[in-house]
Amino acid sequence: MSSLSVLSPIPFGRLLTAMVTPFDAEGRVDLALAGRLARYLVEQGSDGLVVCGTTGESPTLSWDEQHQLFEAVRQAVGPGVKVLAGTGSNSTAEAVEATREAASAGADGALVVVPYYNKPPQEGLETHFRAVANAAPSLPLMLYNIPGRTGCSISPKTVARLMECTNVVSFKAASGTTDEVTQLRLQCGPNLAVYSGDDGLLLPMLSVGAVGVVSVASHLVGRRLKAMIEAYLKGQIADALVLHEQLQPLFKALFATTNPIPVKAALELSGWPVGPPRSPLLPLSNEMRFELSQTLNALCHT
Repeated sequence: MSSLSVLSPIPFGRLLTAMVTPFDAEGRVDLALAGRLARYLVEQGSDGLVVCGTTGESPTLSWDEQHQLFEAVRQAVGPGVKVLAGTGSNSTAEAVEATREAASAGADGALVVVPYYNKPPQEGLETHFRAVANAAPSLPLMLYNIPGRTGCSISPKTVARLMECTNVVSFKAASGTTDEVTQLRLQCGPNLAVYSGDDGLLLPMLSVGAVGVVSVASHLVGRRLKAMIEAYLKGQIADALVLHEQLQPLFKALFATTNPIPVKAALELSGWPVGPPRSPLLPLSNEMRFELSQTLNALCHT
């Protein structure tokens, strides 16, 4: 048996929700609502939660707000649920400090995005992530590649070198291609747990070795996503494909404009008053909000 036929470990569970950050009427972080939402997401099938990632609007949160939000979610769901803190930055010093704080606060892991805007070369990316890994060597890390947001991409060869750091255990693949999963497995072997960063690519990515998903749609259809994953793992491919196809309209609607604008609107339509995104993001337009409501209504009847 070749090493590539070996399944990867599952450090954080199969279904992780990249949580939105609720804001109150004055635009402040609503910690109480965040706690209630976190518990609801777990009830709906999430094995773990990612706090202060892209969907959580980390670019417009202060570090103090992020710390308070993590503590509120951690307390709300208790020790049986994996909670990852987004600790990435385009400043290595800031990412190092945030990762240390996450470890001290009891995080189960840290989501560390590729540095954005300054576009470091691969050697710079390796130096950055090694510094973060070495700052909290007991904290499992999920490297996060989303070139559409960051302006650069970490290569599988660089990731393979970074696996010399024993806490580099997982990878959120959000480049928009299943080939990223294959190349990561070819370069890194099966010990790196790759998570889909795209709901629409979850099923295809499972077929080439991903272990699960860091999801946006699980705010709304967590049980169906969990059922799709479980059907695939049981070899019930046709059942998994039915769910994959049923959910495609929602997946597309949630990314019809910049995330998390649509998912916050969808939550509002579903009875969760999470507030609009912070500027420079704007609330969903009335036209797109109507289309989203139609998609949600149709999904209720499938």
